Amino acid sequence: MKKILLPILLLIATQSIFAQLNQTEGSKKLSLINYAITHLYVDTVNESRIVEAGIRAMLEELDPHSAYLTAEEVQESNEELNGNFDGVGISFMMQKDTCYIVQTIAGGPCEKVGVLAGDRIIFINDTIVAGVKMTANDIKKRLRGVRGTTVDVLVKRNGVQGLLPFRITRDQIPVHSVDASYMVAKNTGYVKLSRFAATTFDEFVEAIVPMIRLNRMKNLIIDLQGNGGGYLSAAVGLCNMLLDEGNLIVYTEGRNAPRQEERSGEKGVFREGKLIVLVDEASASASEILAGAVQDWDRGVIVGRRTFGKGLVQRPLQMPDGSMLRLTVAKYYTPTGRSIQRSYSEGNKAYRNDILERYKRGEMISADSIHFVDSLKYTTLKNNRTVFGGGGIMPDCFIPLDTTNFTEYHRSIVAKGVMPQLAAEYSEKNKKEILSQYKRENKFVEEYQVSDSLMTQLTNFAAQEGVEYNDEEYQKSKELMALQMKALIGRDLYEQSTYYKVINTKANEALTRALEIIANEEEYNSLLEIKEKR
Repeated sequence: MKKILLPILLLIATQSIFAQLNQTEGSKKLSLINYAITHLYVDTVNESRIVEAGIRAMLEELDPHSAYLTAEEVQESNEELNGNFDGVGISFMMQKDTCYIVQTIAGGPCEKVGVLAGDRIIFINDTIVAGVKMTANDIKKRLRGVRGTTVDVLVKRNGVQGLLPFRITRDQIPVHSVDASYMVAKNTGYVKLSRFAATTFDEFVEAIVPMIRLNRMKNLIIDLQGNGGGYLSAAVGLCNMLLDEGNLIVYTEGRNAPRQEERSGEKGVFREGKLIVLVDEASASASEILAGAVQDWDRGVIVGRRTFGKGLVQRPLQMPDGSMLRLTVAKYYTPTGRSIQRSYSEGNKAYRNDILERYKRGEMISADSIHFVDSLKYTTLKNNRTVFGGGGIMPDCFIPLDTTNFTEYHRSIVAKGVMPQLAAEYSEKNKKEILSQYKRENKFVEEYQVSDSLMTQLTNFAAQEGVEYNDEEYQKSKELMALQMKALIGRDLYEQSTYYKVINTKANEALTRALEIIANEEEYNSLLEIKEKR
């Protein structure tokens, strides 16, 4: 009798719940499954873990950018975009289960107490962290904390006996989005943006205003290669600096989200003069908003390779425990009405593999391999040029991926983190000598040469890390590796922007091409199809 009664009582109870809540069929199933697992399942379950797994599985059925983040993941993502976090001020990498300090942030807590690039952290607050298979996140958790609090570390320094003790007082660490800004040629400024964050607008203004006032900057190159996006508001702010007053920058619209427009305001510091935006396959989201607005209004030339194709707007929904659901609620559209979101109809896995498929199709090498659907054809708003939607921003001037100097040997060295580690050690040992010879950064950028002996040290160090020497591939990649070593040494001795100043001299094909276009008035106008001077 009991065996018959139990299912009947359960059915009555669940029907009563459904009737009260007026649930949909899908939510009825969820309620029943939740009840069954929590009340009928044979073993004790971790409800939180099961719910999180269920949420992630449900989101996989929606789109590639709706996501669930734990409280910890929310904090980490916010730090990237809010412009600062509390910590000790180092960048590090895990090398043989040991935290190896790659760089100390200028003026940061670690630099103030004398911690150096090249040091290895062995203990944090009396807990050994070397050789115990700790992850980078484990180290990060122990080093970060509320500003004003302290953390004790013991470090191993090459050439010094024993371990060195340091007591570090945590402080606010800035996260910059402008990695470099300088006059790259006469009358031409260059700004490298790594993200669109809360501080990006102010950083951008601080970067270009001095170049305009002090260096008579008439042309501007904005480098968005590798920039995965960030805050839409930051992209809108930058567009306001570039576009004429009243120009539509972007609009968003969704099934339950009415159209919202963003337009440029009264003041903009660079609304005249030649403008070039550099993009590649990793330029996404906010980067595409800026590039799309510039292209649609024929304001400047887009140079590089087709962008990522992310045009979905996520709304953050905060949970009581600090976790967050980032749900896609709308799409954004460029001023001509283009949606640049690429298709995810074949599933999230195929979507994530799209960049690899571009390589296989030859799209990275030849623009002829890229095909757009005629139904997604649009016309720019001033010069009536043809542009396409539905799959990122196609540049006005295509730059093929240069694979000349790339080899498997070089990739293995990069993967092992050998170059930044050796550069930090070399910079520390030779700091006085190099700085006495190259007192000014520009002299270092123009004249410093990486010696053959240092390159030999690199190959020997790589061999110690398990990268077998391959002479043929080494000779092919030697020039590129020497340039990267020089850039890393320059970064350690001068500042972060030195890295890009060095790399840009020989290994930024898009920038080289952009400078050629700026120098050639006829070509610049031809790419924008300008019939007469504006």
